[in-house]
Parts: sequence; structure tokens; C-alpha cells
Amino acid sequence: SEDASDSNELAAEPELYQGPVDYQTITDESQLQTWIAVINQADRVAIRVETTAAGYMDAELVGLAISIELGAAVYIPMAHEAAESSQQLTRDLVLDALKPHLESNRLVKIGHDLKQLMHLLAKYDIRLLGPQQDIQLASYVLNSVASKHDLNSLTLKYLGESSISYEDIAGKGVKQLSFEQLEIAKAAEYAAQAVDMTLRLQGYFSAMLQQTDDLNTVYSKIEIPAQRVLWQMEQQGALIDSDLLLQQSHDLEQRLQQLERQSHDIAGQVFNLGSPKQLGDILFNQLELPVIKKTPKGAPSTAEEVLQELAQQGYELPQLLMEHRGLAKLKSTYTDKLPLMVNSRTQRIHTSYHQAVAATGRLSSSDPNLQNIPIRSDEGRKIRQAFIAPAGYRLVAADYSQIELRIMAHLSDDPGLLKAFADDRDVHRATAAEVFQVAEAEVSDNQRRSAKAINFGLIYGMSAFGLAKQIGVGRGEAQEYVNRYFERYPGVKEYMERTREQAKEQGYVETLFGRRLYLPEIRSRNVPRRQHAERTAINAPMQGTAADIIKKAMIRVQDWLPGSGFDAQLLMQVHDELIVQVREDQAQALALELTTQMQCAAALKVPLVVDAGIGQHWHDAH
Repeated sequence: SEDASDSNELAAEPELYQGPVDYQTITDESQLQTWIAVINQADRVAIRVETTAAGYMDAELVGLAISIELGAAVYIPMAHEAAESSQQLTRDLVLDALKPHLESNRLVKIGHDLKQLMHLLAKYDIRLLGPQQDIQLASYVLNSVASKHDLNSLTLKYLGESSISYEDIAGKGVKQLSFEQLEIAKAAEYAAQAVDMTLRLQGYFSAMLQQTDDLNTVYSKIEIPAQRVLWQMEQQGALIDSDLLLQQSHDLEQRLQQLERQSHDIAGQVFNLGSPKQLGDILFNQLELPVIKKTPKGAPSTAEEVLQELAQQGYELPQLLMEHRGLAKLKSTYTDKLPLMVNSRTQRIHTSYHQAVAATGRLSSSDPNLQNIPIRSDEGRKIRQAFIAPAGYRLVAADYSQIELRIMAHLSDDPGLLKAFADDRDVHRATAAEVFQVAEAEVSDNQRRSAKAINFGLIYGMSAFGLAKQIGVGRGEAQEYVNRYFERYPGVKEYMERTREQAKEQGYVETLFGRRLYLPEIRSRNVPRRQHAERTAINAPMQGTAADIIKKAMIRVQDWLPGSGFDAQLLMQVHDELIVQVREDQAQALALELTTQMQCAAALKVPLVVDAGIGQHWHDAH
């Protein structure tokens, strides 16, 4: 027999299906009943829904595809508008027949982005229950940066097959047809192939995940349960005060006009603030400001970072322009847009959370992007005033305090950092005392601010050059601060060097819970790319561990709430913060209990600290 290690190597690559395909369309009830009998005998089923183009709260079911064995699938059209659409079963008939199987606790449901499926089924009073496998999340856990996690990309990368794209059957751009407008035959081939590929990929990913216990645990104990929590938060939605946002838009408009007038005064002429050509002429020809960077064509650049640099150097017009850009973005992205996003049925806004986007495991959100509401400026913070609790309720916002620094203390095992957190000292003040060599009580606000920049800067792999820029000192002075920091916290320096080496050796770094972040550029000959990968290597275990902890906290809170006796719902997750809506008379008690639940989400060598606030709106609660 061959060497056993060789056969193990072969087993590492899961088997791929090579046989013929059999895709069918179900248009009468007897065919449907035959298939229901087949599902009855199966232990797993892959499902794919095709819907109208609306967002998840309003989308309607057009058709459904099912696969139970590799190479075979059926498509059940229900709401196509095409000429041959008289040969379709009704939605009620099909869903009534499938409901017991979708709600079965025995049958494994397999899909690509099951959250969308859960939203759709909820509309028809069906809950997706029982064990679930999601290939989008499996792909993401196996390698968050290997490829995009859409079905076509995964089919090509892992199965080596190119599949029908939506554009192939529906056209492109403004003329693109929506699913209900497609001919049934085309729709059937597309949907049946997609659900077949979903089932094949699930077998492949399942075999891959089985090889690494940690990754399998991240997938099955963090990502899959978190998906249901996110679904519940999306269904719940958030209440906003549209009148307040209208008023804020009006105030922003006034301020924008004022900034524009001031800019024209400084320039001594009227110009278009959004025109790079006119702006370049005024900044560099008329006002003779220093040219920081040039465009590929050799003209002085007016890019964001250039204006920022000039603003930091104290030039007035770039300062006004930066403020104008920030406020204009705030107005168009949030104060103008949020009221338009209110769902007519629920009267709430329903964001979409994305699990398989950020490389480190952090959640992102869109329509609206809750993670990006700026909190550095007063105007940005004010937007949070528009997220409100209904009458008789309050919002409780609970967030982890300095979680990434605490994770750094845990991972680096540095005695100085561990002690600062164990003694519940203000860690930025403690760092300032060490770096600036003064007593803790004598640390100035400015020194604390610089120490904060050092603490966070080093976590993000910032160089002395970057730090110098941020805290406004010379490069030599900044280097001295960094050296002193590492003298005081040698464990941090060792952790960074160890992590860099480990990343080069194995090509990835891990979070505390075993989530991997692959770094394809870590051995790159291109120096800036390699350095970026090294900075990412240092930061990713902290950012990723923080992301894992907030997900574990969400799952924990969602498991606890229904039986807790509180009239409360989890509404939003933003960075390291959870926002819960609760009945007014229970707010204090919930805030205490919520804090405890979140602190128990993970055990580190330093205490996990959670701050909770209560308010009529999010701004007050945070």
C-alpha cells in the first residue's frame, strides 16, 4: 500500500461531482407531490429562492429551486409573467406543501445566504428551523480574502466550472429584466444550476472545515448562529424621527452655504467647490499654496488627502473645503436619505448586515450604513438623535470599553499592560505617564491624547512617521516615544515580532478563537505591499477577536432575552456596541443584566468592561 501520508493528502481535496446533470421544472401538482415524497426521505436539502427585485422587506417570491442529490435539481415557478406562465403552481399551494419540511428540526437546510431566505419565508409565515449550512459563510470562514463569496465566483474557484450569470439570462444595465419577467425555461435552468452548485459546494466546504476544528467552530458556533440574530435585528428595524432629520438637513444646508460664501471671500472670486480644475487654479495659482502631490498628468492634485494635509498645516481655505465636504456627505448620505428609507409597512428603517465582507470578521451594513455614521463631529453625532425609542420605551446602548487594547494585553501577555487593566487604571493616562516620564496625576489632557494615539497607532502597526503626523511632533521625537513605549511594554514588541514571523511562515494569522486571516502579500517583493500586510498581521488578531467577541455577545443576548422577562428587542450592532429597545420601567434592570451578559461573552486575562447608557434616543444612550 502507499504511504499513509500520501493518501491523507488526497483526502484533503474533497471529491468533485463529474456526472451528468438532470434539471427539471415542476408545473403540476402530481410532480410536486412526487418531490415532496423524495424530500421526506432525505436528510438534507439545498434551497434557493428567486424573488422580485425589491429589498428584503418587500421582495415577493417568484420561484424556488431545490436539490437533494448532486447533479439533480428542480425549479418550481410560481409568479412569472411570461406567456407560458399559465403552467405554474400557486404560491400558496407550493408553500403549504413545503412548510413542514422547512420548519422541520431534522432536515438540514443548505443555501447561499440563508438570511435572505429567512426574510422571504417570514413574509409567508414560515420559519426556517433545524440545522443550517450556508456556503457563503463557509467560504468566508475558510478564507475571507481568497475570492468574492458570491455563488458564481465560488463555483469557478472551487469546482472549476463556469455557471450561468444573471446577466446571461436577464441582460444588463437599465434594460435588465427582473426575475418575474424572465421566460420560465431560462429561469429554470439558471436557478436549478445554482442550487445544484450550492449542494456541491456544501459537500466541498464541509470536508474542508472538518479538517480544522477551530475553523469549524468559528463557522458553526459563531457565524451560523449570528446569522439568525442578524435576521431578527433586520426584521425588527429601527424607529427614526424623520422630522428631526429634515430639520438637520435644513441646518446643514445653511452651514454649507455659509462655508461656500466664506470660501469665495478667501478666494476673492466665485468658483465651484466641487471642480478640481477651478480648485487647483485657486489653491496653487492664486493663493500659491504648497503643491503636495501631482496628478498623473502633472497638475497639482486636489485629492482628499492633499486638502487634509494642507488643512492640518493651518491653511484656511482647505480647512473650509474639508468641512464642506464632510457636511455635504453627511447631508446626502444620512439626513436627506434616512427618511426615504422608512419602510411603508413597518414605519421603520431596516439595514442589511453583511457577515461575509470585511476580511477580519467585522460586520458591515448597508442601506443605511450604520457603521459609518461619523461620531467625531457634533453634526455626525446629532444624527444618532434621530434613532428613537417608541413611546413607553427606551434605548439601552452597551459597548465594550477599549476592547482592542484589552485583547492586545491578553495576546501579548505584557505584565505592565495586564497590571494597568487589572487595577482598572485609565490605560491612556498610564501610557502617558510612562512615555512622557511624569507622575500619572500630572498627565495633561494633551499628553493623554498623544498616548491614546500611540496606544491605538501601534495596534494598527503605525510607524513613527505616521505617529509624528498624527500628534504633530517631529519624526525623531515620535520615534523616541515609540522606543520608550516598547521599553515599558516589552511584551507588546515581542508579540508584534512574533506575529510578523508567524504570518510570514504560515501565510495567515489567527484570532483568539481560531478565525484565520490569510495575508497573500506577506512575502511580496513589493515593499509597500509587504509592509501593509505586516501591519495587517499585527492588527487583524485584535480586530478579528473583537469582532468574534461582539458576535458571541449578540448570540448570547439573543438567546437570553426571550426568556428573561424583559419586554425588549435587540435592534442594532455598531462596532463594539449593541443597542436594545426596552420598556421604560425595565431599562435600568436591563442595562445591568445586558452588561453582565456581554462581559461573559469571552474570558480574557484582563476584565472585559462594558459601559451601558439609557436614553430616549441613541445619542443620549451612548
